[in-house]
Amino acid sequence: MTKNIMIVGVGGQGSLLASKLLGHLLLSEGYDVKVSEVHGMSQRGGSVVTYVRFGEKVYSPIIDKGEADFIVSFEKLEAARYISYLKEGGRIVTNTQEIDPMPVITGAAQYPENLIEKMESLGVQVDAMDCLSLANEAGSSKAVNIVLMGRLSKYFDISEEKWLQAIRECVPKKFEELNLKAFKLGRGDTVED
Repeated sequence: MTKNIMIVGVGGQGSLLASKLLGHLLLSEGYDVKVSEVHGMSQRGGSVVTYVRFGEKVYSPIIDKGEADFIVSFEKLEAARYISYLKEGGRIVTNTQEIDPMPVITGAAQYPENLIEKMESLGVQVDAMDCLSLANEAGSSKAVNIVLMGRLSKYFDISEEKWLQAIRECVPKKFEELNLKAFKLGRGDTVED
């Protein structure tokens, strides 16, 4: 049975590293994996969507509406924007950070209020946490992606050690400690300095 994960965010937030990490981990677990960056621009500010599909045999890298088991979102509005892709019983794992899109920056629109509550009122399971604070605690605001992966890992039957190994294999050595710490904070583990 194929599982589908959508990673949605804003350019420059590290969604490509997150999808690379997931792909690497799932391949090492023996799954057939397809990863594709579908649309969006990786320049800062553009919406970026990456699909990660895995199972015994995966034929297409594309996730259609109503098919995502998980939507991992770097920003609340992005989670709300792609909610139609979530399957019944699926889960959103999101950062509570707000990044104003261009219409809000220019004053043409306002950032929607109570997005988490609105998504939950649709019957969606939302796991929302302040990933930016945890990333900063780990040592860099850029580690939001790994904090999110730590949170996502709680919903997988794959040992924490295997996730940590995938991080060691996917991030540059000089950022390894920071990313391992970010992952553990995302999981909700206590981290000793």
